[in-house]
Amino acid sequence: MTLIIAGERSGVGKTTITLALLSLLAKKKSSIQSFKIGPDYIDPMFHQTITGRPCRNLDPIITSEDYVKYCFEYHCQKANYALIEGVMGLYDGVSWQNFAQHHGYHSENINNYGSTAHIAKILKLPVLLVIDCSKLSGSVAAIVSGYRNFDPEVNIIGVILNRVGSDRHLELLELALKPLNIRIFGVLYRNQIITIPDRHLGLIPTGEIQEIKMIFDNLAHLAQENFHWSELLPYLQTEKQQPQLPTTYKYQSKLIKKPVKIAIAKDKAFNFYYQDNFDILENLGAEIVFFSPLADFQLPDNIQGFYFGGGFPEIFASELSANETILKSLQKLLKKGIPTYAECGGLMYLSKSIEDFKGNINKMVGILPTKTVMTRKLNLGYRQLTTVQSNCFSDKNTTLWGHEFHRSQTSNFPDKPLLKIKSLSSQSKFSYQGWKIKQIYASYLHLHFASCLPQVIRFLEHCSSMKA
Repeated sequence: MTLIIAGERSGVGKTTITLALLSLLAKKKSSIQSFKIGPDYIDPMFHQTITGRPCRNLDPIITSEDYVKYCFEYHCQKANYALIEGVMGLYDGVSWQNFAQHHGYHSENINNYGSTAHIAKILKLPVLLVIDCSKLSGSVAAIVSGYRNFDPEVNIIGVILNRVGSDRHLELLELALKPLNIRIFGVLYRNQIITIPDRHLGLIPTGEIQEIKMIFDNLAHLAQENFHWSELLPYLQTEKQQPQLPTTYKYQSKLIKKPVKIAIAKDKAFNFYYQDNFDILENLGAEIVFFSPLADFQLPDNIQGFYFGGGFPEIFASELSANETILKSLQKLLKKGIPTYAECGGLMYLSKSIEDFKGNINKMVGILPTKTVMTRKLNLGYRQLTTVQSNCFSDKNTTLWGHEFHRSQTSNFPDKPLLKIKSLSSQSKFSYQGWKIKQIYASYLHLHFASCLPQVIRFLEHCSSMKA
């Protein structure tokens, strides 16, 4: 079966509920596969730390509906239980006719494309709705009734009442919900809230939280004491289905004839990656080696390409800057023309310097002729990107879909930008960004490789031409 944990809006506690359920399942030594709707990187880190297996993102905007189905069915095969965490409010998605048609979504109701409700309908799964009750009593019934009746195709099987003030408060909520005949699967009181530390882009990643095990233990205890576990468990059990790989994504395993050695920056500064991207690289013939720009003092041997993902280089800028051995080694290889793919934090690291929120400036690799500066403005959203010039990753005039999520900006724009960008709004104008220097592809856009297999193959072919 499998269950989707949805919120009636952002900030109602669906991540806490999801982590509590996963923590209790993990305590029972179960094999668990988790999923996160949308492009988020940080929540999946928490999932993976609990379950011991990579969380998979379900996002039809940066992949497709068919890929979402395949990803879900494929990764449920080897797990006894599965759970999906929603994104924002249940019906919060995007609405753009041209975008929907581009992805082959032909339904007339496209106002919540990519939403939790949309995924529930794609996968035909039940939804458990989390309600923030801190400022509600009788009105909770109107909210639940509205959500349940808004789209009859979305099967809301019950609710979890979060941030309940007292036993008396709970009585009022239960009295209001009784005529709706909807199951209350759990109740969390306001004084039971477990705080997970956060910062400017969301939760702090698990690798930086020393007390993370204690947090998960407390969450497991909350789930055991406050949820109707015997009724929830059947909904979490997986059904084994034979996944059908979409024709769009069919590719020959080990397409690149000789192994191509790709060095991927991965540590506390660089940890925004989709596990699917790693899997796709390996399936196509890449040999992945991870290295830490923070802690390592030499690069892996015989590298033929680099992949720098996003993360928090601004938080660790002084440590990155202090590792001069790695900075100089990277400068040398990149100047020689080794193919390199860099996203967001990777772009920042390859620039001349990073200026943090306090105005401190730390030098970086310096291969890109720009500096990056942290700002309070959040650049967030799905983007259509079109390549303005050919590069090691894509041909000129290639159109792809990605996601932008950062609070930094470059100090200047390239004379010849790499990408033309348009956000998911019919009124928005095109903007330009991204750098092509030698065989470097660097931009703020995050891509899911399932949506750009020809480009990944092109990148690996460029890498294979480099002498190992």
